[in-house]
Amino acid sequence: MTIALAILVIVALAPFLREAARPRMSKRARKDAPGDFAELSQGVTHYRWLGADKGPVAVCVHGLTTPCFVWDPIAKGLGQMGFRVLVYDLYGRGYSDRPRGAQDGAFFVRQLSDLLADQKINGNITLLGYSMGATIAPIFAAQNRGMLRQMVLLAPAGLGHDLGPASRLLAQTGLFGSWAMLSVYGRSMRRALDAERGQKSSVPGIVDMQIAQLRHRGFMPAVLSSLRGALDTDMEDAHRTVADADLPVLAIWGAQDQVIPIAGRETLAKWNPAAQQEVVTGAGHSLPYTHDSEVIAILGAYLDAH
Repeated sequence: MTIALAILVIVALAPFLREAARPRMSKRARKDAPGDFAELSQGVTHYRWLGADKGPVAVCVHGLTTPCFVWDPIAKGLGQMGFRVLVYDLYGRGYSDRPRGAQDGAFFVRQLSDLLADQKINGNITLLGYSMGATIAPIFAAQNRGMLRQMVLLAPAGLGHDLGPASRLLAQTGLFGSWAMLSVYGRSMRRALDAERGQKSSVPGIVDMQIAQLRHRGFMPAVLSSLRGALDTDMEDAHRTVADADLPVLAIWGAQDQVIPIAGRETLAKWNPAAQQEVVTGAGHSLPYTHDSEVIAILGAYLDAH
């Protein structure tokens, strides 16, 4: 093997070796985690019950990279409305396991279904999805209309979003995409989050909490798998099925959202004309924790908590 070829092999393997060297999400890593854990069919899922001690159940599904703590401000508001609030970490994020395999809609719907069964929740659910979570929620709703009383989509993906050329390249280029993801995504994510340090937040330390996701093995592959799966799913059938089932739907958008632009309102209106839609002025994609008071006010006006 020539020196040049050896260097090429090292460069090619280095990102995969670095990923393999990262610590697993283990019992040790979970020892100080808030909440509880459920052994489900695809792995361990971390969850927390927040809000009221009694009342109807609200279940919150987070997005691509930020675990369930993103819901803390909204969960507090839902609790004041009388909801018991279940939040949980999607596989590959937070304190949940990192199972291998395609992270498509069916994968995440199975996790949600398993968790609801584990918690003995079988109906009267208010289901909320944020960003990528708003692709999971409609698929679940289309398959389980009888379990839901209403659904909320916050900055919803799946309605014509465009995560940019870099994400498209990662998602569409097979092994090279995997290599590039492990090579550059961590630095890119850190830079983007560091730029938000001056942004107001109702979740203390959220930037460092988000960056901490990069420490454990399996996070970046999970993000890539979701880009190729859940975020590349055609959502029209799910939304039209929800519309045909007359399930009350509320969508809330950030007026300045550069990740999920509010142009998606037109698509949702086409697929589900009965859906109620609201826009939060001045809010970007981080509206669950930067504009939570405005979101909670909207939820209070629309949601049935009885």
